[in-house]
Amino acid sequence: MAARYGSRIWLALGVVYLAWGSTFVALAVVVRDLPPFLAMSARHLIAGGLLLAYALPRGAREGDPVGRRQIGAAFIFGGLLFLMSHGSLAWGQQTIPAGVAALLVGSIPIWMALLDRIVFGRRLPVSAYVGFLLGFAGLAFLFDPFGGGSIDRIGALVIVGGALTWATGSLYSRGAPLPRRPIVAAGLGSVCGGLLLAMVSVASGELGDARVSADAVLGLAYLIVVGSFAGFTAYVWLLRAAPLSLISTYAYVNPVVAVILGWAVLGEEITVRMLVAGAAIVVSVALIVRASARPVESGRGLLRREAVSAAAAERS
Repeated sequence: MAARYGSRIWLALGVVYLAWGSTFVALAVVVRDLPPFLAMSARHLIAGGLLLAYALPRGAREGDPVGRRQIGAAFIFGGLLFLMSHGSLAWGQQTIPAGVAALLVGSIPIWMALLDRIVFGRRLPVSAYVGFLLGFAGLAFLFDPFGGGSIDRIGALVIVGGALTWATGSLYSRGAPLPRRPIVAAGLGSVCGGLLLAMVSVASGELGDARVSADAVLGLAYLIVVGSFAGFTAYVWLLRAAPLSLISTYAYVNPVVAVILGWAVLGEEITVRMLVAGAAIVVSVALIVRASARPVESGRGLLRREAVSAAAAERS
């Protein structure tokens, strides 16, 4: 398999695996001293501002404006991905170990495929539905709602909710009037999400709870440089150089990387429950990613029904 792709593709893929898998560990360090929304606001305002400073003067600027429509769409996009998803993740990681958080966030492809089916009517093969059942069984086993598990269920539920909003924002971006240049769109969404995070941080009184420490500053710098710059740059390059089926493997490799690093760096315990639930989620995601890569016929989704109804109304 390795011979099919060049060394640069494997290097970029390795960067995405390690960069995004390790951010859960860095975030666990950051939220020890910095409040979650304040930390995420600083991350996205700095990263987004630098991305815009680099990307705005470059590329095909003609016909790709950054006006009121683009900024409005970026606030929705950034609100879903960075306020609701990253903000929820940071808040949840105050009580949830990095490895468990990564397994919960690993459910994003499950939510994306499910929303794609419900909203856009994308028909899926039977293996995808097996993946749904296996993934939700893994999440339920990890939550242990009726047992005596040690995981904070509220924090875990908030993180899963953030995974759902990430999937929602990703699907929203398909038809949103965002800038066509990917780095400009990412930078604008990051800045808008950072502004929303800052407003929530100020409104909730986080500024008085911040303790600036060397660990927090280094962890935040790691999130910006490694998570936002190195990981995202490698990801954008891969989107143009590698097949989507190969790129999508990050969705089930990142949780494994995070669990191992959480154990090695933070001394987090790896329990049998985590291994069983994690295996179920990883296999589920693998089934869904593989099924989603196949060209399949569209079925009837919520938006498709609206489009059909509108067309029928026009004909009448």
